[in-house]
Amino acid sequence: MEDKEILDKFDQPESRNLAFNQLVRKYQQKVYWHIRKMVIDHDDTDDLTQEVFLKVWKNLENFRRDAQLYTWIYRIATNECLSFLSGKKRRFFLPLHDITAELTEKLTSSPDIAGDEIQLKLQKAILRLPDKQRLVFNMKYFDELKYEEMSEILGTSVGALKASYHIAVKKIEEYLQQD
Repeated sequence: MEDKEILDKFDQPESRNLAFNQLVRKYQQKVYWHIRKMVIDHDDTDDLTQEVFLKVWKNLENFRRDAQLYTWIYRIATNECLSFLSGKKRRFFLPLHDITAELTEKLTSSPDIAGDEIQLKLQKAILRLPDKQRLVFNMKYFDELKYEEMSEILGTSVGALKASYHIAVKKIEEYLQQD
């Protein structure tokens, strides 16, 4: 079902719940994996995914429709991820490298995450990036979003996103060439 149809159904009180269920079915997996690449832990990802869709439910009637629905949802998911990671650092007074170590530990010990040695090393390299660079890298490399879409989601210029992605790739290459 197209986003416009979902939004039109959502506008009608009698089909609002059905429309929202269709929206969740359409975007839940994408949102889950977008968040999962940032926070690694399955339980945290589930919680954040629920939070995202609660916010979507509460704010969908105010959605202006001048943006694409999925970019609006991704923006909510992105903000939830960054807030979660920032809150975790503040709550435990952890410097960045300790959060990276914690996420790396979850990555290597999680039965939900499979992969060969090269994939695991790539994931470890990605975890070493600052949150926003990691987000830009994941959106470009894994989600295959265009810079224009990322710009809409993140509220950042295309040029800044290209620079951030380039720097992230260089850092990952350096890490992968170690050993």
